Amino acid sequence: MGYYTQHYPPNRNRRKRRGWLLPVVIGILVIGFFALVAVPNLMEMNRTATDTGQEENTDQATIGTEDGDGTVHTSVTVDINTQITDVVEEATPAVVGVINLQTNAEFWQQQQEESQAGTGSGVIYKVEDGTAYVVTNQHVVQGADTVEVVLHDDTRIEAEIVGGDVFSDLAVLRMEASGVEEPIEIGSSENVKRGEPVIAIGNPLGMMFSGSVTQGVISGTQRTVPQDFNMDGRADWQAEVIQTDAAINPGNSGGALLNLAGQLIGINSMKINEAAVEGIGFAIPVDTAMPIVEELEETGEVVRPYIGVEIYSLDEIPQAEWRETLNLPEDVQNGVYVWSVESGSPADQAGLERLDVITELDGEPVHNMIDLRKILYQEKEIGEEVTVTYYRDGEKRETTIELGSQ
Repeated sequence: MGYYTQHYPPNRNRRKRRGWLLPVVIGILVIGFFALVAVPNLMEMNRTATDTGQEENTDQATIGTEDGDGTVHTSVTVDINTQITDVVEEATPAVVGVINLQTNAEFWQQQQEESQAGTGSGVIYKVEDGTAYVVTNQHVVQGADTVEVVLHDDTRIEAEIVGGDVFSDLAVLRMEASGVEEPIEIGSSENVKRGEPVIAIGNPLGMMFSGSVTQGVISGTQRTVPQDFNMDGRADWQAEVIQTDAAINPGNSGGALLNLAGQLIGINSMKINEAAVEGIGFAIPVDTAMPIVEELEETGEVVRPYIGVEIYSLDEIPQAEWRETLNLPEDVQNGVYVWSVESGSPADQAGLERLDVITELDGEPVHNMIDLRKILYQEKEIGEEVTVTYYRDGEKRETTIELGSQ
């Protein structure tokens, strides 16, 4: 404790020499060790990591060279595979374009010419014995003289319209299977849930954007959308559809709505086309579509029960007419009135007459024209007998009709 302060004053020069010599020697030893041992090991580790990354990782970044002015240019190569890209890659060959060609004949022209009247999409659902079958929307091929199917590689094949159905808005096409790959895998729409991710593939705005992919979710199930087939301003039918926010535009009609397993769960059909509305599209559930598709494939048409009357809903006429013309009791608030009866039809044979008001079928209430059609088309069979409850001149009556076919 008194070595430096009492007997021996410190020698500053000697102390300074000791201070710089030892660190210098240690530093030389450390640098030598790093150069001889650590650097080669690190380089080897880097090579190993790079090799492993190239083999196992699909997301890679590669740094480029340095310019003479010190600027470093970095190039990034990304190869991303996800569940969605895998589904799209697998399903796209089964989604086709559909071109509606119609013949234009003018009086002064010697030769008729075909022109493109519309385009849409379709889905190859079956390949058998050298023949491929495509499901699309009826409104896509309506009025067509010729239909061309455009494959994903732009190959065009002329197709035959096997049959179509206006109520379901479905049609089936048949064509040669040359150049056709695997058909789509059919899934189920029964258990789809709101919020479930979905993928739509089709050809919006024509063949220019063929094979377009959009992603969204199931926005709602078992939706009903009124449809006016004859454009008279009143609904003729209510389609039961799946609602999705995946973008569906003109040209997507007839395309595929897929789940994340790549299975077909719906046939894209329509959207609400209003300026204030965005992201409301609809698809025909595949569980509803496939029985109709199979019937169209086998017979070329969908045969449904019919009774042979022209009907209108009561809510289409003023209530004053309910009392003055139809003579309905005040407690009758719903039903359909008969405007005409087809001669020799099941209704004619059962005794129904003009201005009769039907209120029930087999005890099931009939509120309007759509109710009556749904009971007949979805619950009854051709040849089945149905009890019809109706009013004539204010009197409640019943009759039995044996359903015919239409």
